[in-house]
Amino acid sequence: MGPIKPASRGHVVLYLILLIVIVGLFYSLRKCNRSYLSDELRPSGGDTLDVAIEYSPISFYTIEDTLGGFNYDLMRMIAERHGLKLKFHPVVTLSKALQYIENDTYDILAADIPLTAEFKERYAFLEPVLLDKQVLVQLRDSSGNARVNNQLDLAGDTVWIVDGSSIESRIINLGHDIGDTIYVEHEKLYGPEQLFLMTALGEIKQAVINERVAEAMAKDYPDVDISTDISFTQFQSWIVSNKRPEMRDSIDKWIKEIKFTPEYKELENRYLK
Repeated sequence: MGPIKPASRGHVVLYLILLIVIVGLFYSLRKCNRSYLSDELRPSGGDTLDVAIEYSPISFYTIEDTLGGFNYDLMRMIAERHGLKLKFHPVVTLSKALQYIENDTYDILAADIPLTAEFKERYAFLEPVLLDKQVLVQLRDSSGNARVNNQLDLAGDTVWIVDGSSIESRIINLGHDIGDTIYVEHEKLYGPEQLFLMTALGEIKQAVINERVAEAMAKDYPDVDISTDISFTQFQSWIVSNKRPEMRDSIDKWIKEIKFTPEYKELENRYLK
């Protein structure tokens, strides 16, 4: 066995940032001490809906002892209007959250998931809650220019995505469109926010994530370029368990109704405009 190489300074910085993000999340959640937050990996039972919610700058976040986010506030708004009991389960790993939906640990996955044909065959989607697209996250060079300026520049190149993301099929099809392979690496432990940080710190070459998350992060990282689109604008929807069709149909109906209310417009203006 050869000698173990010490971690590079960049890796140390990245791991410290990721550790702070994760520890900060769970510390904030415990500090909030809200009865509708839980880290239990089992169904609550009764009439409580278990909602796995993606931790991201748009979907769900914590600032000191305050909770917020578009998906979080929208789900609570629906619950209050219809007398639902909720328990939120924050997640940072999309692939695991999808497994928990498949095995009925959770009832709903509230995350920004592109509505693709492949995923529609595997999961039950609700009424779309917003529009978004995927963009390439990359560092600018010393002259301030992006290395990849259009999709053709990705021929034979490699991009990172969150493990379990439906964007993988889009990248494969994009490779077919440009007549060359685009290789995909999967981040199995963390979400889009961490992929952005890994790119910003030079730990990975480039990543593909949702534009809304990229825009929220890019404000603090001027050396990061997010101008290259990877997909068209798509509907983003929540996923529900196929085992509870009555719950699925009800929430689908309530989302359609609430989108015409002033409260929903206020949420759009607060988080999406």
